[in-house]
Amino acid sequence: LVSLTTVSVTLDFSLHGGLMAWSLSSNLTLNQSLPTSDPLNASEKGDVSRMSVREKNWPALLILVVILLTIGGNILVIMAVSLEKKLQNATNFFLMSLAVADMLVGILVMPVSLIAVLYDYAWPLPKQLCPIWISLDVLFSTASIMHLCAISLDRYVAIRNPIEHSRFNSRTKAIMKIAAVWTISIGISMPVPVIGLQDDSRVFVNGTCVLNDENFVLIGSFVAFFIPLIIMVITYCLTVQVLQRQATVFMCSEVSKQRRSSVNCLKKENNMENISMLHNHEGASHLNSPVNKEAVLFRKGTMQSINNERRASKVLGIVFFLFLIMWCPFFITNIMSV
Repeated sequence: LVSLTTVSVTLDFSLHGGLMAWSLSSNLTLNQSLPTSDPLNASEKGDVSRMSVREKNWPALLILVVILLTIGGNILVIMAVSLEKKLQNATNFFLMSLAVADMLVGILVMPVSLIAVLYDYAWPLPKQLCPIWISLDVLFSTASIMHLCAISLDRYVAIRNPIEHSRFNSRTKAIMKIAAVWTISIGISMPVPVIGLQDDSRVFVNGTCVLNDENFVLIGSFVAFFIPLIIMVITYCLTVQVLQRQATVFMCSEVSKQRRSSVNCLKKENNMENISMLHNHEGASHLNSPVNKEAVLFRKGTMQSINNERRASKVLGIVFFLFLIMWCPFFITNIMSV
């Protein structure tokens, strides 16, 4: 995921930089064709040529490495979920679908970007393929973002209402949610080939294949990034809040049981819960009973579950933070350029 977002931002910014480089190289060629206006000698020309070669090779090498890492890493994720039965649950199906989207970016989108870099960002393929390539880029990138949004929503519901979530979190329900994510992504990317095939100027700028429709850029940026970003931030904050509240309730309950006090750590909703706290004052012989051992094991399991959710939330927070850093510059630049 990090590799995908990093290379996506790198490629999109390099397109604008490549456009400037293309214009600069065109002007340099025009000036060199005039014998009276060439101030460079042969050695200086060789230095400029070698410098331009190095500038082209390093981005291409970086993209090639990222392509291999993206494809290989996501194939491992897909194989792990597909072959290991213990990992075949509703949540991991989202991760596998996310890995499929990222893998397709590495197979269908990044190699074309590599070719464009090698040709100094001039589109070397048939013009009809340009809008299709942009459409695939929008499709898989949007699908990746939507999967993260769906995962954050699913985790919040699982922590907030675990019983209802376990009841409705079947494999069929997960497949339906994944299908909805892909349907939304396809709906967002479908206008691109229609726009590009009708008018080449909307997908070409000085020979470079880049989306040039202001309305689509503006609407697509909000639908594909800013709205999912707001949802992810809200759900993550709510998830952390619920986990903290659950941990506080559990720790207060443990303290009250250890002190064998009838004073509650938190307000109870009715008198029956107060009565149950009074009955916790029992003899030492009851501590060794099988029922009490089961209660201790249950409390340990509950605390372990809370700690696991906390660790998972921290990992999810790191992913969201990297997602924010990698994608924000690109979409903010898109909005400002309209």
